[in-house]
Amino acid sequence: MSVVCVIPARFASTRYPGKPLAELRGATGEARSLIERSWRAACEVDQFDAIYVATDDDRIAEAAKAFGADVLMTLDTCRNGTERCAEALGLLGDGVEMVVNLQGDAPLTPPWFLVALIEGLRSDSQAALATPILRCDGETLAALKADRAAGRVGGTTAVCDSEKHALYFSKEVIPYTAQDYAPDAETPVFHHVGVYAYRPWALHAYPDWSVGPLETLEGLEQLRFLEAGHKVRCVEVEARGRKFWELNNPEDIPRIESMLSEMGLP
Repeated sequence: MSVVCVIPARFASTRYPGKPLAELRGATGEARSLIERSWRAACEVDQFDAIYVATDDDRIAEAAKAFGADVLMTLDTCRNGTERCAEALGLLGDGVEMVVNLQGDAPLTPPWFLVALIEGLRSDSQAALATPILRCDGETLAALKADRAAGRVGGTTAVCDSEKHALYFSKEVIPYTAQDYAPDAETPVFHHVGVYAYRPWALHAYPDWSVGPLETLEGLEQLRFLEAGHKVRCVEVEARGRKFWELNNPEDIPRIESMLSEMGLP
């Protein structure tokens, strides 16, 4: 195996218990679970040599096997998806060049995001991992701001240096801009796409690093790499007419279903 995709999924969640099994209807009206839609997104990527759902929950495991996924059972002590991917890597053994973490709440991730992610990590020998970022248009920026104004944790934003290495990730909308933007206008804000490609050494080491104050405050697992002094490559991707949003709250289901319908996705 060279490039392995792991889709971490847990049933227990403070904000949204049972989220991986939440059903979404696409353009055809067919209901598919969130975890199945995320797995189907991974199946569109030819560069993956293997795809696994990694979970600690029998309900998710049974559902994943029913739609044809391979499953790795992991411990319920994993504190986030990266730790679950680290355990999955330990189960897979040697011979893995790269692990791609396609989180189970990202069913709208198009295949070219993942291809660019793989290529981005391969091209940057300094980086311990890579993650995609998508420049927000005015419509997406307004949605992010609306979530924060309503007290909801919506998407995550990212800021990078001139070499496209991450400076910070936040659930707040950063950088600050007071300007109003047309719905289709480019903005200076980048939406972080919650997908990661890790080098095996970094993934093996991750669970042993201390959880720092920034990760604790933000609840963002990728900040542990920055707090430990490792470089995170931000790979800018293009929407190509596709809309992107992650399922963070129950209120996101109508939004994602509308996007699926608008884009003609089943």
